[in-house]
Amino acid sequence: MTFAAQSEVKRRYKDVADHKAGGATYTPSALAQFVARKIVENAALVGSPTVQILDPAIGDGELVLALLEQLSGEAVTPIVTGFDTDPNAVRLAKQRIKAAFPGVSLRLEQASFLDFVLAQASATLGVSAPREGAEFDLVIANPPYVRTQIIGADHAQALGQLFNLSGRVDLYHAFLMGIARVLRPGGAAGIIVSNRFMTTKGGASVRAALRTSMSLRHIWDFGDTKLFDTAVLPAVLLAHGGPPLETAAPGFTSIYETRRKPTTSAADPVEAVELSGVVATGGDRRFEVKHGALDTSGAAHDVWRLATQSTDDWLRTIAQHSWGVFRDIGKVRVGVKTCADKIFIRTDWSEFEAETRPEILKPLITHHTAGRFRATPAKKHRSILYPHEVRQGRRRAVDLAHYPKARAYLEQHRAALEARTYVMEAGRNWYELWVPQDPAAWPAPKLVFRDISERPTFWVDLEGGVVNGDCYWLAPKAGNSEDLLWLAAAVANSTFIEVFYDRRFNNKLYAGRRRFITQYVELFPLPDPSSKIGRQLIQHAKAIHSTTDPNLALELEGELDGLVWRAFGLPVEEIAR
Repeated sequence: MTFAAQSEVKRRYKDVADHKAGGATYTPSALAQFVARKIVENAALVGSPTVQILDPAIGDGELVLALLEQLSGEAVTPIVTGFDTDPNAVRLAKQRIKAAFPGVSLRLEQASFLDFVLAQASATLGVSAPREGAEFDLVIANPPYVRTQIIGADHAQALGQLFNLSGRVDLYHAFLMGIARVLRPGGAAGIIVSNRFMTTKGGASVRAALRTSMSLRHIWDFGDTKLFDTAVLPAVLLAHGGPPLETAAPGFTSIYETRRKPTTSAADPVEAVELSGVVATGGDRRFEVKHGALDTSGAAHDVWRLATQSTDDWLRTIAQHSWGVFRDIGKVRVGVKTCADKIFIRTDWSEFEAETRPEILKPLITHHTAGRFRATPAKKHRSILYPHEVRQGRRRAVDLAHYPKARAYLEQHRAALEARTYVMEAGRNWYELWVPQDPAAWPAPKLVFRDISERPTFWVDLEGGVVNGDCYWLAPKAGNSEDLLWLAAAVANSTFIEVFYDRRFNNKLYAGRRRFITQYVELFPLPDPSSKIGRQLIQHAKAIHSTTDPNLALELEGELDGLVWRAFGLPVEEIAR
């Protein structure tokens, strides 16, 4: 298989390349200079008259220009190889590089870098062959950020097989593995990537592969610095070719926006990342810069976390005061997904005549009613037509013959529902939800929370609603007390959990927002529910849920917040808002 030969991939990939050549995803000059400088500072250039340089997605050539500028004082002759699927990008890069460095040797190709790697692999012992084809001394790259949804599941799977990656494979995952294959042992690479892969489940196989296929030297997480116009949060990886050395853990630096008072200033976030503490930059922005090392204490696929002695001690204290974690209560699940919301979910069911209103309607819980400890009143009440049930312990679709009004309504929309071909291909009925979850669990009390929010927003549902896919939920497994939900609500709505999240998972979005998803929330700690302070937390959470007095609720939340910190053996830390 050749990826350039796949017409659909070429079209989708070219859309991204065109976007890049148009300027929207150019690497900012300051960041390009930063990456180039770090590469040269960490490269061993002594002993060879030439240096082979690669940019696998050259775009307008900004990264190569920065690297050549950094090398201008070195006694070496650069030979530049670059790939891009967009002919306009290749022409532009060639013009810019030749204009600035007329004597440089250039080999720029309108081709896919992944095809180049594939050709090398097939010329050796196979795709799993180690480094026989590696040939570049320096690699500088900003691989295209193309999600699985864009490149297509089939091609993502093919990339995964080629590079032994599992889970959701994005295009830049494959580029990272390709770079590892063509970088000489001892060579240096500086790569700009999305920071997503460092903390998501989908990036686990990439994290593990990078830890074993290259010698990581430093990671810079540029977080919400908004260096690019796009919503991608960038990171920079600095690595040497060859397997990791048995030396100190790779360095790790993070920079994220904060509201705390600055202690120093810098011209921009790229300059700020070389400093420490809270740094003010232009436009009244402030960033907290932290330096430490990559936490290598766990498995190779574990989340990449910035480790410092103080943070490690802090997390150790929490572990010593923990009774368990949220997943000990029950399984954290995402809500239902219909893939046809306009048909299944409505706010106007009550306007249907009684003889046409579907029988199997259930109240729907969405982010519109999100609140802390309890849901907020909805401006519009949403209900879902829910065609699933549990019989003899097994989930199944309802028999529409028993629900004639629901059947008549669904038949009106049959064509649209059958267009969800993946539902039928999975052996399901045309009228089913794509992700129905457990019909038997909805009546039980459950903890519900928003996917994305700046402050944690967890509440307990006692009304038996169905949770929508924009929220997650947790119900106690058999044998677990409902009180554990109230304890979880107390911990999850505290300022403690905000600090825990940032130090344990290190994954913020823009504007200080966090993603509260299964892989993070299931690891939130719990104090002993039978301890005195554990019982106090449960009582406070219940009281906040039941009161209609907002002032009393605020007072109780303040008391509860301090109790949570004490429950984990910690002093209260103030959160800047």
